[in-house]
Amino acid sequence: MPELPEVEVVRRGLASHVVGETLVDIEVLHPRAARRHLEGSLDLQSRLAGTTVVSAERRGKYLWLVVAANDDATGPLESIVVHLGMSGQMLVQPADAPDEKHLRIRARLGSGKDLRFVDQRTFGGWAVADLVEVDGSRVPVPVAHIARDPLDPQFDAESVVTAMRGKHTEIKRALLDQTVVSGVGNIYADESLWRSKIHGNRLTDSLTRPALRRLLNNAHAVMGEALAQGGTSFDALYVNVNGQSGYFDRSLAAYGQEGLPCPRCGAPIRREKFMNRSSFSCPKCQPAPRVRRG
Repeated sequence: MPELPEVEVVRRGLASHVVGETLVDIEVLHPRAARRHLEGSLDLQSRLAGTTVVSAERRGKYLWLVVAANDDATGPLESIVVHLGMSGQMLVQPADAPDEKHLRIRARLGSGKDLRFVDQRTFGGWAVADLVEVDGSRVPVPVAHIARDPLDPQFDAESVVTAMRGKHTEIKRALLDQTVVSGVGNIYADESLWRSKIHGNRLTDSLTRPALRRLLNNAHAVMGEALAQGGTSFDALYVNVNGQSGYFDRSLAAYGQEGLPCPRCGAPIRREKFMNRSSFSCPKCQPAPRVRRG
């Protein structure tokens, strides 16, 4: 599933191409694309028709458009929470472009173009949600419980370090907990841990504050580098609003590199099971914690 850099690439594209546009007409072409909008497809279509996109926002892996009820952005504000799922794409297309095979939602824009939600696997979709204020920021209700991410200007690393030190769990599990720190998924967790020389099974309360700070700094750095390269694209499903793929997968040191030499020491990268997924690490640079017996 897309992580922070991939979602931020989409957000930036929407900010450039869709903000200021009027959503003239909405078509939900597959019912699953509106299943998170509990009032149903027809309500989603009627509530969004005629609204104006005020901004494109993100927190962690969560993406939304803020829309106003009239064209001067002084009307009541709502949000379109966009769930990208495993294969969701937000594409800006000429109105006369052929429909994509897996087109699920079409929004006709005032400029004459389309904003299209394409989703091959139908795990994603749109939902309209109210905005609430949380910690000085306005976010959609479904996002209210999500922590700030390392690229957020208001990210408080020291608070996150304190929260992690107060837990007794594997550090990779804490990194993936979106209520502790958001935006980090399996790919960037493995890359951040590799850079920090920490095995993902190390317990949070066994790590020093400097080690946890270094880990968060590395998460910030690796996701920033991935963002500069358009994110990580392993197939044609992860694209920006123009349909272009990112290429950070060429720079991965640990994730998906099983059997290849560690770029730092040359030892073969290993793959281990973790939380019904795979973890990749260097057995020499990131020794696994010893299992206490008895």
